[in-house]
Amino acid sequence: MNKLATIDYIVFFVYFIIVAGYGIWIYRRKSGHDGTMEGDSKDYFLAEGSLTWWAIGSSLIASNISAEQFVGMSGSGFKMGLAIATYEWMAAITLVVVAVFFIPVYLKNRIFTMPQFLSQRYNSTVAMIMALFWLALYVVVNLTSILYLGAIAISSIAGLNLTFCMYMLAGFAVLITLGGMKVIGFTDVIQVFFLILGGLATTYLALNMVAEHYGTTGVLNGFNLMTKNAGDHFQMIFHRENPNYMDLPGLTVLLGGMWIVNLNYWGCNQYITQRALGADLPTARAGILFAAFLKLLMPVIVVLPGIAAFVLYKSNVFSGEMMQNGELNPDRAYPVLLNILPVGLKGLSFAALTAAVVASLAGKANSIATIFTLDVYKKVINPEASEKTLVSTGKIAVVVAMILGVLIAPHLGIDKKGGFQYIQEYTGFVSPGIFAMFILGFFWKKTTSTAALFATIGGFLLSVMFKFMPGFIDLSFLAPLGFAVRPEGSNIYEIPFLDRMGFVFIICVVMMIIISLYETSRGVKTNGLEVDSSMFKPQPSFTIGAAAIIVILTTLYTIYW
Repeated sequence: MNKLATIDYIVFFVYFIIVAGYGIWIYRRKSGHDGTMEGDSKDYFLAEGSLTWWAIGSSLIASNISAEQFVGMSGSGFKMGLAIATYEWMAAITLVVVAVFFIPVYLKNRIFTMPQFLSQRYNSTVAMIMALFWLALYVVVNLTSILYLGAIAISSIAGLNLTFCMYMLAGFAVLITLGGMKVIGFTDVIQVFFLILGGLATTYLALNMVAEHYGTTGVLNGFNLMTKNAGDHFQMIFHRENPNYMDLPGLTVLLGGMWIVNLNYWGCNQYITQRALGADLPTARAGILFAAFLKLLMPVIVVLPGIAAFVLYKSNVFSGEMMQNGELNPDRAYPVLLNILPVGLKGLSFAALTAAVVASLAGKANSIATIFTLDVYKKVINPEASEKTLVSTGKIAVVVAMILGVLIAPHLGIDKKGGFQYIQEYTGFVSPGIFAMFILGFFWKKTTSTAALFATIGGFLLSVMFKFMPGFIDLSFLAPLGFAVRPEGSNIYEIPFLDRMGFVFIICVVMMIIISLYETSRGVKTNGLEVDSSMFKPQPSFTIGAAAIIVILTTLYTIYW
């Protein structure tokens, strides 16, 4: 029954009041009695020097986890099992790499936005092209998918109108975002608390439901019964015969394209790195390490419920609820589970899902405002803008971006593609080129602006070429190597998405090196960053934490290989 009880609404509104009240308190405390902080753009966009390590870590996770994880990843758990957790678990080790090698470069060179890095390292043309691209990507792909998927999930749980849910989410996110990065960072601590508490409650009840269905009780018994009755759903590495190999092609998730997905997302993404760019290095690293530990927990919250739903579906517990328009829809797994939760807990889990969506929307909107204000408005439209004008412009950009998101989201077919796939498909066309441009820009001083432009434009064109290549060239010769698969019901061999990204990245790096060597040999000067080996030496406490993450991940992959 898609309806919340009175107590569920009470739980939800208590959450709303706590978050909104805390945000107002942080904002008033930040602004001071005379309002002098109101005009400080760096404080508004970055919360410079005021976020603690636990606020940074919480904000990273709150900004990352949203409806595409709760709904899309649970649906993937239903369909393919624990293997989809590689996106979360590989992200944990990626965060360690970003903390050690990426963040020191940003902080040492006083870089606050990604276009600023490109302008400082390459030139203003590369920076402006990418600033406009990122704005379009964040609004049209990320903001819209978070809004639409979140509204679908909340609508299916509460029985509310879809459009009303979109406006409700957008309005709540705008309220938080207008307070600036500091308000977002500290309210995200509460958001993550609700997210984890509600998520764990859903997982607990889902596993217990599996146990009760088979005549026993307890989450451990439920988990053991899941591994027994859905053993194929507890394999992390797929063989080529697996029907889901196209999505997660074997060892590529450990040694190939998955690294590009994660390093680009966590290390070259304004939306994410912005959380750490206003802190000193030890604080930023501690916050990122905290986020890495939380990442290890995420599959328990978003993947295991999907597998539990699969086991229950096979047992005809709620087979009808998983159907949509006469077809099985795995993305219904999490909303269906929430709808069978007890009164009160349903409200808590509803609040957790809402928290995840709102936090992601707020983080994305703040990043849109930061890039537009600092990299477009200040550089092109109004170079003499005062600090107060920049903050006001940022707030207007937040509202405009959210309105655009609400208006265009229903027309993009996000529900037909699946939110997780929608985001990966469109960002994946440019991720390899962007990552190549960043990684060479960091660590090879000879990289030229022309090489960076090739990565930006050429990387996109190469991705398109590899996408449509199977329609013109027989790729069966790649099949023995595992780089081409013939999907069920098709006569054409296709290259898995993650492998395509790996190929494009390698080509971009090789071509960038050739172009850069040619240009520097002809006297072209480059703008190298300030980098020295001492920057990359972490504190002992960080090293211990990073080692613990590596041990945990090694153990998990060994058990569920």
